[in-house]
Amino acid sequence: MAKKIRVLVAKVGLDGHDRGAKVVAAALRDAGMEVIYTGLRKTPDMIVEAAIQEDVDAIGVSILSGAHMTIFPRIMNLMKEKGLADVLLFGGGIIPDKDKEELSRLGIGELFTPGASTHSIVEYIEQWTAEHRN
Repeated sequence: MAKKIRVLVAKVGLDGHDRGAKVVAAALRDAGMEVIYTGLRKTPDMIVEAAIQEDVDAIGVSILSGAHMTIFPRIMNLMKEKGLADVLLFGGGIIPDKDKEELSRLGIGELFTPGASTHSIVEYIEQWTAEHRN
């Protein structure tokens, strides 16, 4: 039996709007993935520590606060420091295209904006994992 894909879904900072994160978490679970939802108001350090403890394949971060240009690079740097270079960091929220391009150059995976289908998120994680899993 193939190992299930494990995904940590996180809300960061003071952003208290978690409906989208919960919808994505449920869709990933319904697609057969193991999902760990951190809840609200987590720091980048807490997210990376949880990813280590849960041995995840991917970290999905939902940001609606506008802090994406600070939060995503901080999480990515912590992941590199902690040896999680083989874990996908992806996310979603209100993120302008020019910021998405810059974050992509930093190594952050796909960033899904409002209206993205949960099917496309599931497919993206499945494809990335198939290509990068040992």
